[in-house]
Amino acid sequence: MAIDRERVVRTALQLLNEVGLERLTLRRIATELDVQAPALYWHFKNKKELLDAMATTVLADSAENPLEWEGMDWREFATTYGVGLRAALLRYRDGAKMVPGTYLTDDAMYRSMEASLQVLLDAGFGADDASLALSTIYSYTVGFAIEEQAVYPRPGERDDRYDPARRRDRIDRELTPIVAELAAQQHPPAEDHQFRRGLNVILAGLATMLPS
Repeated sequence: MAIDRERVVRTALQLLNEVGLERLTLRRIATELDVQAPALYWHFKNKKELLDAMATTVLADSAENPLEWEGMDWREFATTYGVGLRAALLRYRDGAKMVPGTYLTDDAMYRSMEASLQVLLDAGFGADDASLALSTIYSYTVGFAIEEQAVYPRPGERDDRYDPARRRDRIDRELTPIVAELAAQQHPPAEDHQFRRGLNVILAGLATMLPS
């Protein structure tokens, strides 16, 4: 049965949730598609090319309709962008580790980038500052999601090594009292809350770059 690039990519993303990034191979994907591995090489020369296409698909799925951004307050847009990106990365096991350093395979993504920059330009940012704002929010979001998925490899399933009680037991209260005090909190802030707090810090910094 003939297969196309889109089907290979979607199957690979589905399999990613099951086996994780390190165990994802072209051979596994071929088995899932019920084809011989060489059939995939018509579409992707190696795993790196496949990961480029997978990451592009994840980012494209996270993009809002650029028309909805027109006239939006820049802070609202930046929050929407960061929250949407994080949700897309967390949708897949190891999604945040898969995306950094990949090559965009769909030039249509540049239209979304153009609309993003336009919102910031309309708010008064210079072109360089607008580009910096987007890349900073992107890097923060990806980094946050990588750390988040290290603790929760699957949604709702925490790696036992990051159990709060085990962490508290490892901390020397005399040598690191501040760390111990923070670890002793019965209800540490949830990831959503922490992410938005950090994002708000970035937005506060970006606001200082606007003309008074």
